[in-house]
Amino acid sequence: MNRIFLTGNLTKEPELKYTATGKAVCTFSIAVNRLFGKETDFFTVVAWNNLAENLCKYQGKGSKVLVEGELQNRNYETSTGDKRQITEVIASKIEFLSKKNAMDQNVQTFENIQDGDLPF
Repeated sequence: MNRIFLTGNLTKEPELKYTATGKAVCTFSIAVNRLFGKETDFFTVVAWNNLAENLCKYQGKGSKVLVEGELQNRNYETSTGDKRQITEVIASKIEFLSKKNAMDQNVQTFENIQDGDLPF
């Protein structure tokens, strides 16, 4: 079984891109504090389609998120011919645990809205 759950903060603004076929993709990094000690681990996360668009729309640098997904290894070659391997988390679900920034204090994201909270 390949499943991972991480809770951490975005280390920078997520950047939304689109593939040649029009699929949305967002690659971002989260900082995760270890349970014991004062160390922090950094993980690269990839989100696709609506998950990518919603993350970029509603979350920003410093936002706390819970990421559920799977680990994936990927090999590539640099422009100088060096072979590299990278491990990424491919997100299947992202829960927003904080607002995008202080300017959004009065705005609820779609993750936090309950049926009784709708203004209409």
